[in-house]
Amino acid sequence: MALVLSRAARLSASGIIRQVSEVSGWIAAAMILSAVFLTCQMIFIRFVLNGSTVWQTEVVVYLVVAATLLGLPFVQKHKGHVNVDLLPMWLGPRAARLLKTLTSVSALGIIGVCTFYGFEYWHLAFSRGWTSDTVTAVPLWIPYLSLPVGFGLLFLQLAADCLEAFSDLTGKPEGAL
Repeated sequence: MALVLSRAARLSASGIIRQVSEVSGWIAAAMILSAVFLTCQMIFIRFVLNGSTVWQTEVVVYLVVAATLLGLPFVQKHKGHVNVDLLPMWLGPRAARLLKTLTSVSALGIIGVCTFYGFEYWHLAFSRGWTSDTVTAVPLWIPYLSLPVGFGLLFLQLAADCLEAFSDLTGKPEGAL
C-alpha cells in the first residue's frame, strides 16, 4: 500500500512541477513579447519623435535575461534543448541507461549549485539595497530574482524528469509502447 501511495505522490508532484514549468514558459513568452513591443516603442520615440529613451534599454535587457532564465524549465519539459543522441544509440541499453543516469545526476548537481549561488546573489542585492547605476536606479533584487527562480524551477523539472525516467511509473518496461 505504501508503494502505491508513493507512486501516486510522485505522479502528483511531477504533475504539479510540469504545470509550474508550463506557466513559467508562458510568463517567459510574455516577457519576450513585452521586450519586443518596448523595443518598437523605443525606436519610435527615438527616431520618429526624436525623444529621449531613458529607461527602455535597461528594462528590455532585464526582460530578455529574465525570460531566458524563466523559460529554462519549459524548454526542459518539452525537450526543446539541443541534444545529440549518437552516443546513446551506439551504446547498448544498459550503458545508455548508465550514461543517462550520469548526465541527469550531473545536471542536477550543476543546476543545484547555480540555484544556490543565484539565491545568494539575489539575497546580497536585496539585503544591501543595490540599485542599478543608471538614471532609473532599478533595485537590482528585482531582475536578480530570476536567477534563483529560473534555476530552481529548472532543478525541479529535471528532478521530475529523473523521477519519471528512473522509476517505472507506468508499469511498462522502458521502450514499450
